[in-house]
Amino acid sequence: MKLLLLTILLPYLLTANDDRPPVPYDFLAKKEVKNFINMMVKKHHFTHSYMTSVLESAKLDRDTLARYTGKYKVGTTNGPWERYKAHVLDPISLNKAKQFKKRYYKTLLKASKEYQVDMGYIVGFIGVESKFGEYSGDYNVLDALSTLAFHKNRMKKFFKSELEHLFLMAREQGYDITKLQGSFAGAMGMVQQVPSVFRKYGMDYNRDGKKDPWDLEDAIGIIAKFMQKNGWKKGALVAVPTKFKGKRYTELKTSHRRTLPLNTILKHGITPLKRFNEPKAYLLKNRNLTHDDIWLGAKNFRVLTRYNNSTSYGMAIHLIAEEVR
Repeated sequence: MKLLLLTILLPYLLTANDDRPPVPYDFLAKKEVKNFINMMVKKHHFTHSYMTSVLESAKLDRDTLARYTGKYKVGTTNGPWERYKAHVLDPISLNKAKQFKKRYYKTLLKASKEYQVDMGYIVGFIGVESKFGEYSGDYNVLDALSTLAFHKNRMKKFFKSELEHLFLMAREQGYDITKLQGSFAGAMGMVQQVPSVFRKYGMDYNRDGKKDPWDLEDAIGIIAKFMQKNGWKKGALVAVPTKFKGKRYTELKTSHRRTLPLNTILKHGITPLKRFNEPKAYLLKNRNLTHDDIWLGAKNFRVLTRYNNSTSYGMAIHLIAEEVR
């Protein structure tokens, strides 16, 4: 299931938006906004006064808009591999992963059994998305999504839909929509979910009476459910390291979106360093400053990238899971 093709950079890896803070903007002057308000009133039965007051308070977030206008630039909405290595695969972060597993072991074990997923990968998701709860974003979500929904950018249609879901999410959960904080793309909580994803996968896993994307125990359940629904096979292969001649690999096109026959990969200079027991593989490349790392990805690896459409993202989760195994 292609749930979330939006690539979201880890908020704590990014330059903060303090140097370009949101500025006042008259969203209500735009015909498109007026049409949106009328749609929300008719379709979802919001009051016109509420919609108007909320969007009247929204500000223009120039920083978040800059990330989605013009030609896509690597590093603007997704982090390069060197950043993942420096910020979530460094010794301090990997130690935090072990401590997180120890602290939340009971909940992780419960989720692992209930949803038939490997707990190390739940740990990996939460580590990559929020550094185990240390950082979940400091952008105003209403400002970010209003800006992206009503200004030209390469994902405008997607963001307008997410703004609709934001209003519905806030009403369902009793949130003050003007106070919610998250990433520059409107993703919130310990596993950085955009509103539509939270409405689909959000849960009250610790049974405290509320679905809370900022609660780590709820996040454990959310990720376990996501993995199960997207086809995770507990105990199955995820990724295998390889070796090849030279520093850079260019013989075959690498991708986490399509597989190649294993025999074809082997014939083009790739030697797995561990047994790979699937007939096809995703040929994965992570580019370091001095060399490439090439991995063979199994079906489970694709599940990781359905949450964030990035090879580096999936590999970071995999390596955290290996570390806490």
